[in-house]
Amino acid sequence: MQKITILIHCQDQKAIIASVTKYIASIEGNIIYLDQHVDADENVFFMRLECNFSTQNWTMDTIKRDFQTHLATPFKMSWEIYTQEYKPKMALFVSKYDHCLYDILGRYSAGELQLEIPLIISNHEDLRAVAERFSIPFFYIPFSKEIKKEGERKQMDLLKEYKVDFIVLARYMQIITPSLIALYKNKIINIHHSFLPAFPGAKPYHSAFKRGVKIIGATSHYVTEELDEGPIIEQDISRVSHSHSIEDFIIKGRDLERMVLARAIKLHAERKTMVYNNKTVVFS
Repeated sequence: MQKITILIHCQDQKAIIASVTKYIASIEGNIIYLDQHVDADENVFFMRLECNFSTQNWTMDTIKRDFQTHLATPFKMSWEIYTQEYKPKMALFVSKYDHCLYDILGRYSAGELQLEIPLIISNHEDLRAVAERFSIPFFYIPFSKEIKKEGERKQMDLLKEYKVDFIVLARYMQIITPSLIALYKNKIINIHHSFLPAFPGAKPYHSAFKRGVKIIGATSHYVTEELDEGPIIEQDISRVSHSHSIEDFIIKGRDLERMVLARAIKLHAERKTMVYNNKTVVFS
């Protein structure tokens, strides 16, 4: 048996669900999950479907060809199809902060993330020992305004060599170049505190502490050229009070960053996110 996931979006119209489920039945498939959403403002239909089918009677090439002919073309669908057996390859970009990196690698080692991590790229040498502890290749690529083009080229060469499907910025403290964003559109995931735009800069928790905020949070989103304004994948908050210190804020913030980033990675790796007009549809 083969398990596949199909993602669809198109203009909302009659008989989409009926036509898709009828097609799955025609290839002797068994639907084990189906969820859909209609954006009423944009009149756009979204669907995520999982099904099992026998590889003895149907090949993936045949299914893709038939799906395009009988469904995608008539309904003018944008669609993607994935097999469960394929694990997407995720590159990690890091700098000096290690809390997100340790969390991701711990979950990866425990088998919680259905993906592969072929390499880690950093603009500092500080976290090489962490990568080596988990037996993952580590590449140091200096990155500054003066050598940005050279750094970008080296990054792209490595990503191509290791056949990377998506990138996670695990507290990578550099702005991603437009060329790399274009190459991995809606496939670069970032994490940051949720104080933006109120408390930007190098010490947001200190600024928030001085203002007496009552909640702190973390946001994970896809990277776009507009800094920290990409489609949001996952968010969470934690309440704080006057009794908490700056150190408490930082600890709570890092805990949130770890959890939110891990959930975002899992959602993306399991093909549960769809992006449209700088927003995400996130399926359960």
